[in-house]
Amino acid sequence: MRISIRYPQKETLNAFLNQESQLTYTYPEVGASAEDTLPDYDNDYNHSIVGQGEEAWQKAKQALRDWQHFPQGWTKIYPIAPLEKDAVVVVMIRLWGLWWKNSSRIVYTWDTPDKFGFAYGTLPGHFEMGEEAFWVEKNETGEVSYHIRAFSKPRFWLARLGYPIARIYQRKFVRQSLNAMQKHTKTSV
Repeated sequence: MRISIRYPQKETLNAFLNQESQLTYTYPEVGASAEDTLPDYDNDYNHSIVGQGEEAWQKAKQALRDWQHFPQGWTKIYPIAPLEKDAVVVVMIRLWGLWWKNSSRIVYTWDTPDKFGFAYGTLPGHFEMGEEAFWVEKNETGEVSYHIRAFSKPRFWLARLGYPIARIYQRKFVRQSLNAMQKHTKTSV
């Protein structure tokens, strides 16, 4: 079962992770979040300026490496995996007092002098189907921005039934993720 009252024990998470690691993506457009918007999906793109200068740039990259862009309290990543292509993670979401397990695999990464980040795509153990990219960019003036691009749609009957609520929580995630990145990239004055 992918829903539990308590945060699952490590053994349960490892079993789910091992099972999902053997499976493939739940959608055919793997890698499309790098550039495209797709018909028949909800397409979202959000970004925010999170800092200025080299210190902010390094902090922003480290925040992504440590998965600090995930809002604390109601989301958790297991394990804190390195940002490497094909790494699989369990995305835990707490709604209405219940923990919901979802699985995703890293599709691609960026690591250039002015762009750093990754995207992950849904596996069969995820309630939705689609892909989400998270990255930071540094422009020629040293301004650091954080970006989230996603395409998704409900996959399970429960996700389809709760579609309006899912969209509310997706927007909540984006707002809190943007705020988390601003918090983690604050530079000393």
